[in-house]
Amino acid sequence: MNSTAQRKGTFLPFAEYSTRLTGAPNTLEHRVYVEQNGNIVSPFHDVPLFADQNSGIFNMIVEIPRWTNAKMEISKEEVFNPIKQDTKKGRLRYVRNCFPHHGYIWNYGAFPQTWEDPSVIHAETKAKGDNDPLDVCEIGEQVGYVGQVKQVKVLGIMALLDEGETDWKVIVVDVQDPLAAKLNDIEDVERHLPGLIRATNEWFRIYKIPDGKGENTFAFSGEAKNKKYATEIIHECHEAWKRLITGDTPAKTANYEISIANITIRNSPGFTPRDDTSYTELPVESRKAPAPIDPSVSKWFYISSSQV
Repeated sequence: MNSTAQRKGTFLPFAEYSTRLTGAPNTLEHRVYVEQNGNIVSPFHDVPLFADQNSGIFNMIVEIPRWTNAKMEISKEEVFNPIKQDTKKGRLRYVRNCFPHHGYIWNYGAFPQTWEDPSVIHAETKAKGDNDPLDVCEIGEQVGYVGQVKQVKVLGIMALLDEGETDWKVIVVDVQDPLAAKLNDIEDVERHLPGLIRATNEWFRIYKIPDGKGENTFAFSGEAKNKKYATEIIHECHEAWKRLITGDTPAKTANYEISIANITIRNSPGFTPRDDTSYTELPVESRKAPAPIDPSVSKWFYISSSQV
């Protein structure tokens, strides 16, 4: 649960969120819904992007806690966008451990109310959007949990180029982290967390190699852009989301299909009253013990310099 943040000698309350789990983790049936006051909300559409816009504090949705391997993500297609484990050819996806990294090296997730429009080619990366909410790497010391809504401050951004698409990675820190007051822009990360930006670049470059794919590439020669640049990208993607949620950009086309069901945006074609059957029939809590994971997920892969 999220509590409060201190600002200018007073306490600023943030919205309280919780999770509703169905099915067993590490199975195809597992889902993590985000709730507010006991009501399911869409982490894509209903959780506000800004926790405190005047103070530059954003909400992020944790999809993948640090050190874990299961590739969890907000389901764009399912009603109210629960978080589920990604699949490939009907099998659950896990990222490999590329030495010296284990699983994801940050709390990995997404900004709500953002969307990388696949019909728009970015002027500098020369690549279209990847049809997802903006990805976020939260670098604080606390290990998060799936479905957690963290309040974060933006520090910088990297631009991964993934199969012809721009896949932005925003670097942030939890506002309650002990180092948060000292981390205000990208250069502060190297000063206080030396090696983290380099490790982030390496992780994204090599993490697909154990699965037989090539090295990933970056725009800007892998440089992490500063807070100002990152904030501009966030606002661009927020505006793209606004066009999506209000129907100005059709959610269903030949190229992508997105559920825009929500309970908070009344001018949206996807606005769903709480007495609507599609809302009242959402699943109840039915969490189960995690299913066993194939031991091969724990294997470490050693990537030689000749491969990268």
